[in-house]
Amino acid sequence: MPLTAVVLGATGLTGNSLVTLLLHDNRFSKVKVLLRSPSLKQRPGLEPIIVDFDDEESLASALHGDVLFCCIGTTIAKAGSKESFRKVDFEIPVRCATIAHRQNMQQFLLVSAVGANPSSINFYARTKGETEQAIEKIGFPALHIFRPSVLLGAREEFRPGEWIGKFLILVFYYFLQGRWKKYRPIKAVNVARAMIKAAINIPSGTHVYELDAIKELAGK
Repeated sequence: MPLTAVVLGATGLTGNSLVTLLLHDNRFSKVKVLLRSPSLKQRPGLEPIIVDFDDEESLASALHGDVLFCCIGTTIAKAGSKESFRKVDFEIPVRCATIAHRQNMQQFLLVSAVGANPSSINFYARTKGETEQAIEKIGFPALHIFRPSVLLGAREEFRPGEWIGKFLILVFYYFLQGRWKKYRPIKAVNVARAMIKAAINIPSGTHVYELDAIKELAGK
């Protein structure tokens, strides 16, 4: 039976690729995307839903389906403060996951980040790690956590810090060996491919994927 996918962060680099792939995958009959405002063109199989991410009632009416994909993410520079960053990268994913689990959604797939660790001294890595930890405690039958490094692809917005990071990592790409290999960049579309593969073929348990595992799932 075809599945209903629900996507958070559909307008971002990975989320946009994911939505396009899902709409061309006959294993999914509907792709629901939760948005703050109308921002996606209507396509067959796509159901945009305008929600207030601070309102549990609004979210509860939208979070019905089989698989919840979370690609939400920002930067401290774009968010404007650590508090605003944490709201996007921690509070929204955890709130949505809690409601979705309460409404019997069976799978949650999260785009986190390489180096995520709730004990890290780095605020970004610590927040990502705390998000993973909080969602794991919710108890989904299937939880898939993806930890890519720098994501490659054409963004609509320009992120100076990320551009510099991409440049430096590409320059030193072949020096990233051993335990540093996981910091190599990866195309966002390949992360999206890996997420779909995991959702279809690995339906139960908690799984964490870093670079090599993501590439293997994506078939790249």
